[in-house]
Amino acid sequence: MAKWIIAAIILIPAAEFWGIVQVGNRIGGWNTFLILILLISLLGAYLAQMEGRKVWFEAQRLMQEGQIPGIMLLDGLCVLAGGLLLFIPGFFSDLFGITLLLPLTRPWYRKLLLGWLEKRMRNGNFTIGRW
Repeated sequence: MAKWIIAAIILIPAAEFWGIVQVGNRIGGWNTFLILILLISLLGAYLAQMEGRKVWFEAQRLMQEGQIPGIMLLDGLCVLAGGLLLFIPGFFSDLFGITLLLPLTRPWYRKLLLGWLEKRMRNGNFTIGRW
């Protein structure tokens, strides 16, 4: 597990830097800055806020009806992860973050997350509160 974390810490910023340089070479530095920092960040912040509210209100509605908001919790995790990824400068993290926020693509990520959680629970590798 530690090898994957170290590889991610090295490879993800390198890929993001490469992507920024490639786009900067094609459309110019200032245009890249405007698109990357301003446009995507503002759009992402708005989308994260809007989708986060939808998930929150839906989870509250389900709890008021006496249901467990399990799917909404997974949606909330996707929205949180998408919002956090939009704070990382780079095109790849922004693209991944926006797809986590969009209601059309989020169910795919939710299904992956649910499958991962189910697998960990079945194997007995899922614990809560143990660091």
